[in-house]
Amino acid sequence: MKRFNYFSSILMTACFALALTACNKDNTTPEEEGLSGTVTEDMVLEANQTYYLSGSLQVKAPATLTIKEGARLVARNNGEVIYILIEQGAKIDAQGTAENPIVMTAEKEAEGAWGGLHICGKAHTNLGANGGMSEIGNAPYGGNDDDDNSGILKYVRLEYTGYAFDEEHESNGISLYGVGSGTTISYVQTYVGSDDGIEFFGGSVNVDHCVVVNCTDDSFDWTEGWNGTAHHLVAYQGDPTCDCLMECDNNGDNVVAEPFSHPNLSYVTLIGNNSTENSRGVRLRAGTEVTLDNAVITGKSHTINVETAHTQESLADNTSKLTNITMTGDFRNENETPSYDQDDFVSAGNTANASVEVTDRYYTPGKGAFETSTDWTEGWTR
Repeated sequence: MKRFNYFSSILMTACFALALTACNKDNTTPEEEGLSGTVTEDMVLEANQTYYLSGSLQVKAPATLTIKEGARLVARNNGEVIYILIEQGAKIDAQGTAENPIVMTAEKEAEGAWGGLHICGKAHTNLGANGGMSEIGNAPYGGNDDDDNSGILKYVRLEYTGYAFDEEHESNGISLYGVGSGTTISYVQTYVGSDDGIEFFGGSVNVDHCVVVNCTDDSFDWTEGWNGTAHHLVAYQGDPTCDCLMECDNNGDNVVAEPFSHPNLSYVTLIGNNSTENSRGVRLRAGTEVTLDNAVITGKSHTINVETAHTQESLADNTSKLTNITMTGDFRNENETPSYDQDDFVSAGNTANASVEVTDRYYTPGKGAFETSTDWTEGWTR
């Protein structure tokens, strides 16, 4: 894996010299040379300006990276490893508006063009006392502060993520590593990526109004004990190579690791690609638990799949709950001796093999993420 550059070029401003160490709360001036390196003091990217990323940008405690509404961050197509990493104790404050969102994109308008956004917090994981190291940037994450605050993302769109760092590591659109509930993530989109759209690695962060479009691995993914809430979620897969709409794990190395992954999800619309090869929609496995209420799921023949003993047992004993779900395919339990099957699923008030009205790609009027028939995605998404 390539490591980030400390500086590939000198920024021609008064407050920047050989590294991206800014004067406290200094405002940066857009430069063609581009941003890269290590941020150790507060930095502000101004509203309605375009900034170029020429290498990896790594924000260290106690610095805050502030990005104002309408700012555009554009990853150069220069062969460098480019991503944004917010380390433990650092923060990002990126607040756009529906009319003027913040956009993180790339010169090369294709999946895998750059490495996306990675945030490391101090909330729990189920990896043990030492927590883990981020897949990208090799930064520590995890701890015992479930109220940890890594900042704010609001009305932010990320495009063309999924850079392949090596044969085993491609980057998600947004990666949340042990992020705490003090963090605000609301109205965010990942658009066209070659890995997951949004992935949770433990933590207790709560998210809402999230849209993932054409990320060719999984749209949403969780593991390592995430137990936050998420409401008003949309996934859309038009690309035939997209895999699961949700891939849901507790811990792939130890399916009974505690605390168990158990997010509480509601008002969800998931639109699959009708692939005969990637036919799983919501894949519950590796010991995960879940509460999922008021969802519409279509475009996957095996719409909900259950794997591993603890995952099915949590459904059978009502620790996990699936309620008010309408889906066009079937419910499948892949355990050898199922203790919760499609009959149980339907008895809980859900509907399988139904018809679902979908307009304008992913709008499901009056259902799922659009239960009030208001299209909250208008104006800031693609």
